[in-house]
Amino acid sequence: MLKNETSSTAAKTGSELLIDALNNQQVEMIFGYPGGAVLPLYDAFYDSPIPHILARHEQGAIHAAEGYAKVTGKPGVVVVTSGPGATNVLTGIADAMSDSIPLVVFTGQVHTPGIGKDAFQEADMIGLTIPITKYNYQVRDVCDLPRIVNEAFHIANTGRKGPVVIDIPKDIGISQTDTVHPDTIDLPGYQPTYLPNPLQVDKLMHALEKANKPLILAGAGVNHSRATAELLEFAERYEIPVVNTLLGLGSFPTTHELFLGMGGMHGSYAANMALTDCDLLINFGSRFDDRLASAPKEFAKHAVIAHIDIDPAEIGKIIPTQIPIVADINETLQHILKIHFA
Repeated sequence: MLKNETSSTAAKTGSELLIDALNNQQVEMIFGYPGGAVLPLYDAFYDSPIPHILARHEQGAIHAAEGYAKVTGKPGVVVVTSGPGATNVLTGIADAMSDSIPLVVFTGQVHTPGIGKDAFQEADMIGLTIPITKYNYQVRDVCDLPRIVNEAFHIANTGRKGPVVIDIPKDIGISQTDTVHPDTIDLPGYQPTYLPNPLQVDKLMHALEKANKPLILAGAGVNHSRATAELLEFAERYEIPVVNTLLGLGSFPTTHELFLGMGGMHGSYAANMALTDCDLLINFGSRFDDRLASAPKEFAKHAVIAHIDIDPAEIGKIIPTQIPIVADINETLQHILKIHFA
């Protein structure tokens, strides 16, 4: 959510515009490590109210930002220099993509005229990060910078969350413009689905009424959607046992009588037997990865599978799903608790 946008027409550098954009996004801290290509940005940090956390290595900066994002639910912000500084954050970016962690990563780049000419410490961060980001940008016009920052935060922190990279050539950081910060975001091709289809929810509830051995599989999506309280209420009302995935740990109290432990390769006997014997498996935000479902054809083979996930690409990707619900988990559980328990 944006604060009141800066509307001053006084000329500012790209670095100053970036600081204004981060303030508008209510960024609480920046993690980073300086270098030549981002010195204009670091000069602007002197006048910024946003604290900067100086790491000892770029990899430390991005993993710290991941931790911040996991705890707060807000995008972690990272600033690193070009070339080796930028490539040092690739592991963290890939990890954030895999674990659906919102990050906005600003990488320095050589001057615009030097791009593609093997300039000193040049790395093709757009090409390198295409498969491990939700989206990436290279700023070629300083006037585009405020819009790009707004879009990046929106993309990183909506739908299935993940990392966005903004590659900033050094000359963009020192170029001046009187561009006004936009107060709207126009991304017509990006419209995540949050509300569940009521007909699909009805199918789930009818299946639950018929089930003798229902089971909840709680994945990372429960934590990402901040739905732990709603999951607890749902499980208690129907007295449904709960199994966690590794990344779903923390979404359900481990001391609760309905908790069976973690499922999969390193999971508990009780959890894995429940997955084997259940006749209805309600999957909240798990991607059915190989550590959980190493033999997909044998996984919960007696069960009707209901899969609730904000990312439609995950539903049916590994395990055939009879009741797909593309929606935010929190919204889905609130709908169930409001409509079906009214």
